[in-house]
Amino acid sequence: MPAPERFTGTRIVASAPSIDAAAWPEGALVFRLAPDEALVTAAVTSSAINDPHAIVERETGFSSVWLDHVTAIDVLERECGWELPQERPAFAQGIVAGLPVKVWFERDRVLFIVASPFAVDLAERLR
Repeated sequence: MPAPERFTGTRIVASAPSIDAAAWPEGALVFRLAPDEALVTAAVTSSAINDPHAIVERETGFSSVWLDHVTAIDVLERECGWELPQERPAFAQGIVAGLPVKVWFERDRVLFIVASPFAVDLAERLR
């Protein structure tokens, strides 16, 4: 099982309409944490957000690990008390194996993201 690695991206807090209309870097994944907050898997500058009050900061406080779809679903079916999204791609967040986790579902793989202090705990629970 792969170990979680440092997640590097950008955290954005801005008006919901400005996040909706943002021009994201090609290939970037955008996880909507709240209507006015997003976590992006790429470097983003404030020029991408049309909000003069936006907060756009590099985010290094998370760790993440990709698992193949079969392994991830096996873990989630054992360790997750909430209903998994059926459509892909999809983003969800909640408690998994007793940890606050952000989860990005693709067809063939799943990304688990946790606050870095929980990275070792996540690795242990994914075994």
